Amino acid sequence: MLGGSPEDELEAVETELTQVEASIESLLARQQQLQGKREQLCRTITLNSRAPKADWQGNFAWDMEVDHLLHSAFALANFRPLQREVINATLQGRDALCLLPSGGGKSLCFQLPALTGKGVTLVVSPLLSLIQDQVLGLSSLGIKAVAVTSMTPKDEVTPLYNDIETDTNVRLVYATPERIVRQKRFMGKLEKLYKVQPETATGYEVILLLATHCQPEQHNNDNTIAGNVTEPDYKKLGVLKQQFPDVPIMALTATATQRVCDDLKAMLRIEACETFSASVNRPNLIYEVHAKPKAGPDQMQYMLEWISANYPHGDSGIVYCLTRKDTEQVAGELSQRGLACGCYHADMDAQDRQTCHMQWSTGRLQLIVATIAFGMGINKPDVRFVIHHSLSKSLENYYQESGRAGRDGQPARCMLMYRFSDALRQAAIVCSEPTWQANLYAMMQYASLLSTCRRALICRCDNCCRQLKARRQDMSVAAAAVVDTLQTLAAADKRLPLTQLVDAWRKSQVVGAAEAAKAMSKEDSEQLLAQMVQTGILCIEFGYTAYATNAYLKCSSRAAQILAGKAVMLESLPDGSEVAEASMGVGTSEPARVSNPNSAAGKRRRAAQSRQAPPAMSSKIHSATEVVEISDGDDDFEPVVKLWATPALLTSWGLVTFPGMLYQGTTTHLNPGGIGADPTEKLPLTIFESADVGIPPKHSDLELAPCGR
Repeated sequence: MLGGSPEDELEAVETELTQVEASIESLLARQQQLQGKREQLCRTITLNSRAPKADWQGNFAWDMEVDHLLHSAFALANFRPLQREVINATLQGRDALCLLPSGGGKSLCFQLPALTGKGVTLVVSPLLSLIQDQVLGLSSLGIKAVAVTSMTPKDEVTPLYNDIETDTNVRLVYATPERIVRQKRFMGKLEKLYKVQPETATGYEVILLLATHCQPEQHNNDNTIAGNVTEPDYKKLGVLKQQFPDVPIMALTATATQRVCDDLKAMLRIEACETFSASVNRPNLIYEVHAKPKAGPDQMQYMLEWISANYPHGDSGIVYCLTRKDTEQVAGELSQRGLACGCYHADMDAQDRQTCHMQWSTGRLQLIVATIAFGMGINKPDVRFVIHHSLSKSLENYYQESGRAGRDGQPARCMLMYRFSDALRQAAIVCSEPTWQANLYAMMQYASLLSTCRRALICRCDNCCRQLKARRQDMSVAAAAVVDTLQTLAAADKRLPLTQLVDAWRKSQVVGAAEAAKAMSKEDSEQLLAQMVQTGILCIEFGYTAYATNAYLKCSSRAAQILAGKAVMLESLPDGSEVAEASMGVGTSEPARVSNPNSAAGKRRRAAQSRQAPPAMSSKIHSATEVVEISDGDDDFEPVVKLWATPALLTSWGLVTFPGMLYQGTTTHLNPGGIGADPTEKLPLTIFESADVGIPPKHSDLELAPCGR
């Protein structure tokens, strides 16, 4: 600064230097972005030149060979949806991202192309049980596949590498992500194979990546499960495209958000890939939730009776448990009760795990009791039921785990045993994950639904089959007592686990609270606490000891409104006999309808039948539109409108659609003739996605909101 003091000039210089440094930092960041974009565009241009896009449903030179392999090698008559398209894109040389449902035939998408050329197909999976299952399955078909994992004895690794390099019969090589990233010797073998021309020797013709985005169990030291796409080993798998740029990469998963898909494509450097997405809806699966008994022996007896009643002929099933200790305990007690079952978890000896897996796969065991280290990608088609002994940590995980059932397309049941204490156990395990709360609360919502279709969150469910309706009940006194109890504990700097909290609540000094609490069962008390958590009145906090993480309940900022007199209306279960009769019915297709004429539901049904709607009403509705069905509820003969619409039709109404999406709302347009006292009364409406279409209502007559998928 001219004429200023040295101090002023120094300050001006420092200010300008700061501005220059900020500009340099900004320019360097922009340079890095542009360089990344340039690399991406160069890869896209090269890919389009080498493997141009095409109509993947069209005709290709390899069609006859692909059809022949489908029949001769895999003994299949037809392709499942999108399988041929994915195979065509891969054989054309395109990278692909495939979102196919559990049981949708993802494995065939890479196994069949592996047999069309002279090269080797690399399959990368974090799950040892999947690798073992697929190698065994391919061997039974006469297809030679090898696996190089942490279970491979050291003295067998070198012979395996030699087989991969020299044995032209080896068509698929399975490996875990850490083998790719951390074992330089293995990557050296891959590079050597890649440089060899397929015409003269074994060479790399295709690399396929089997990637799962779901958040599985915590990383295990024995690499039984290697984590999700955020794990360091997964993040480094982009080295495959870097080292083998001309080789198509395929990423496959059952469920993924758009953000996860974008992250996966960027991580694997396949931004220009073809994307194939199919509906996650599997109509043959029936999802149901059962109240879990409190005592361990009662839980075992409940599972035994449910399995024996519904699958008396020994149909295959899986029981998932939260911890390895739970797995051993449940398997032991069910075995003592006469079920042929084994356990599977990451702490077991590798050979013991493999033996258990083999015995279950071949039918010598009816049941396998496991942590989620088992099952992802397991292709045992005749699994008739999956039981979750405890809560999964997210809906995505639950969809994947329960998706082991019914892969043959036949009816199968997915039963979750739920009580609120399980949610607190799960919270204590996953509390270090960034999205634990949103994921777990969504899972709690699914488990707590009392009348709404669970298909709104996953697929076909017990509530659809039972058509039970939850009753809303004023629980203000009980909720105020809970808040008062927690605030009293907090003032004394105390926290209590769930069981002790319920006991303290039953001794509340709030007027009428103790009597009201004691009139409720402990199961109903836990259900009330669960709903208070889900509605934001209470929240979960954690306490840490040298040996464990414990979950506790505390009041949220909304709790003060309860003490101020704000009403609390919460859902309560219907008549207990309805739930028990509806969910314990014998059969493998769907839960039985309530049949007891003396139950509350039976009385309501007879009352409804005595005041049936006039025949002209239903015929008039039917003539108005063929896509509407009116069904009665059990309580007050309340009509419910169900509308089936195609994705195109929903889009024409301005609604965003994706597989499994439901919309719920109200309508007057679909109430011609009037049902009830008011002909213009708005009726509850649910819209289901369907391939069929009838006469659509006017969009202006619908009031809709998405309710999940």
